Amino acid sequence: MAETSPMVCVAEVATAHGVRGAVKLRCFTTEPESVTTYGPLCDADGEELFRVTFLHKVKGGIAVRLNGIDSREAAEALRGTLLYVPRSKLPEPEEEEFYHNDLVGLDAVDREGRARGRVVAVHNFGAGDLIELRLPDGESLVVPFTREAVPEIDLAARRVVVDPPQVA
Repeated sequence: MAETSPMVCVAEVATAHGVRGAVKLRCFTTEPESVTTYGPLCDADGEELFRVTFLHKVKGGIAVRLNGIDSREAAEALRGTLLYVPRSKLPEPEEEEFYHNDLVGLDAVDREGRARGRVVAVHNFGAGDLIELRLPDGESLVVPFTREAVPEIDLAARRVVVDPPQVA
């Protein structure tokens, strides 16, 4: 089995929500409210930060209460905080599904097996997932995460095959 991170980032504190310490989370899960079902949220090292209480859905995420946060000022101070859960708390991905952090660090090769770089990030700016590659010359290349542009992912071999679309 491929190496995987013991912690998976599931949300980011976007902003305060109201005046009593609630926050809006930008969630990186298929169902935003599932963030509240995995148990306490942690930092990247696994140190428990917060227990979470779901309040309601909001545009772009969910509103939650975090234990120990009881003022708007305290909530605002958390803006940008990344929240993690142990990977063991998450369901195994279905076939043809991947956790973003499983892809980061994979070697990228072209269809002929020539080195193209390494996956350094997976982004989504609203129009679908994109894989960012760091090329051997240090430049970056962003490739759509589609079957056409990324026809093969081999987690056991720690590599992806990329066939980026040609730019006219």
